Amino acid sequence: MKRQLVTAFIGAAALSLLTACGGGGTADQAAGGPQTIKVALWNYATTPEFKALIDGFQSANPDIKVEPVDILADDYPQKVTTMLAGGDTTDVLTMKNVIDYSRFATRGQLVPLTDEAKKLDPAQYSGLDAYDLEGKYFALPYRQDFWVLYYNKTLLKQAGVPESKLQNLTWSDYATLAKSLTKGDGASKVYGAYQHTWRSVVEATAAAQTGGNLLGGDYGFFKDQYQLTLDLQKDGVLMPWATAKSQKVTYNTMFSTGKAALMPMGTWYAATLLGDVKAGKTKVEWGVAPLPQKAAGKVTTFGSPTAFAVNKNSKHTDAAKKFVEYAASEAGATAVAKVGVTPSLQSQKILDTYFGLPGVPQDDVAKKAFKPDEVVLEMPVSDKSADIDQILTEEHELIMTGQKSLDAGLNEMSKRVKNEVG
Repeated sequence: MKRQLVTAFIGAAALSLLTACGGGGTADQAAGGPQTIKVALWNYATTPEFKALIDGFQSANPDIKVEPVDILADDYPQKVTTMLAGGDTTDVLTMKNVIDYSRFATRGQLVPLTDEAKKLDPAQYSGLDAYDLEGKYFALPYRQDFWVLYYNKTLLKQAGVPESKLQNLTWSDYATLAKSLTKGDGASKVYGAYQHTWRSVVEATAAAQTGGNLLGGDYGFFKDQYQLTLDLQKDGVLMPWATAKSQKVTYNTMFSTGKAALMPMGTWYAATLLGDVKAGKTKVEWGVAPLPQKAAGKVTTFGSPTAFAVNKNSKHTDAAKKFVEYAASEAGATAVAKVGVTPSLQSQKILDTYFGLPGVPQDDVAKKAFKPDEVVLEMPVSDKSADIDQILTEEHELIMTGQKSLDAGLNEMSKRVKNEVG
């Protein structure tokens, strides 16, 4: 399990190009006129960092035009997998998570970026080591997220709960508080908390805070976190997992409309809230607290970087590399920070940019949330990561819907990983 200490929020020489790749600056320049590169991304209209990066890059490189290839977020991993298998030539691919990255890289579908990566200072780039595959790199990170606890200030105030109480929450405290904040029923019900359907909400939390190995094949360390979640669901404190899944409930809807008082979620969500408040789409008064812990004290959370990679089939490799390097640069990091997204590059200038945004919480609870003691990689990078993730996801659904008991589901996870993946 890769770990890294995080104390704050947390890149150009090219390798010789193979003729078979069809890429390179020479052919592009010979064609004359501006080049156009395509960038695969998701939910362009509602993910402000993409427009910020594209606008900034085009301003700095007027001879290169960037065309976004917009894909629905939920469909993105499978869509890109299909695109690559079919020989698609989209130049730049956003690596939504390290699981997809490891799969694409180990299949030889990405252009090596080792020389570019080695020009970056690992001490300044949170998440850079997540792209290290036996000393080789095939992507450069531009963003680093980790999980915190969002809360509705108004609902806490109405319940007489001081915000300072959230500064050192244990999971037991979280459960008690969520129960006390649950009100009403039917369409008017306000849940004490909302936990999205992703398996990481339970499993990555457990792995990070117990030291458990998500690739190891023994998953008993999940049990306490699952039991807490199942109990809260049974008590009506959480929306039933099956309801959230079948109705395709979004976490933003639950929180921004005041239907949930507490919500574990990644730091990326702050950008959505900042934008929605500014646009008048929500009036929710929100705060951020550290992710609850097994025991009070050190704050350990989990997270994952986001990166850009160059498609091996790109016809504009040099221009695509320029875009990837720009996104990882200080200029790219500044553009990202200005829209409320935490960049991979950390510097005092970048931090000042982020915390200077109107609406970013500045209280002591938020400051502690934004400076966890440890951030554990959400899923270790391995050629086995994608297969194990699929198994854990399938068994997670069966546990959360009650189709399998907790013990049976955990046993089946271990059995399948050992037998099917090895």
